[in-house]
Amino acid sequence: MFRPPFLARVAAGAAVYALEETRRLPVAAVNFPITALSRVLQTTMHLQQFVTSLALKGDGVFERLGSAPAEQPEWATFDEDLEPAPNGHTSRFDLFEAAEAPQTNGKVVPASLLLLETEDEVIEPAEEPAAEVVAPEVAIRYDYPAMTLAQLRARLRMLTVEELAQLLDFEQQTRARAPFVTMLTNRIATVQAQ
Repeated sequence: MFRPPFLARVAAGAAVYALEETRRLPVAAVNFPITALSRVLQTTMHLQQFVTSLALKGDGVFERLGSAPAEQPEWATFDEDLEPAPNGHTSRFDLFEAAEAPQTNGKVVPASLLLLETEDEVIEPAEEPAAEVVAPEVAIRYDYPAMTLAQLRARLRMLTVEELAQLLDFEQQTRARAPFVTMLTNRIATVQAQ
């Protein structure tokens, strides 16, 4: 079989490539402004990152030469940078959620502690306020009423379906916090599906 010379094959390939690109031209023309803008933004971001890395290297040089290290602005702190508080909380959000949670030292949680408060009014639960809710053993073991959503998420895989159902029932009878109810309900469904 006869094979054309290399240059003829390259020319035929270039013609096919030009034809394919011509067919894609309408789509490329519509997308061109978006593509060009994203490339400009990408280049600008890379330039900003490069300039920032140069500034950090310059800070390192000046620190080695003996000048005082640059002070970090007060607003530029992370929870990991803070020293743990005496009560063991490190995050502002942990403090917020712990302040809202009723502290239970026994098995019975009075319904009067489970009122939801807003700035102007107090919203009572659906049940009569005189009723007391008995906390299940799993809630006492893990101090569930004081637990944050992140702490609950960390413990979900260790709990059985029965314990999850007990916690869900306890949550619905007491505070009925939507994220907690949703998380417990989803976990029960996941475990039952397996």
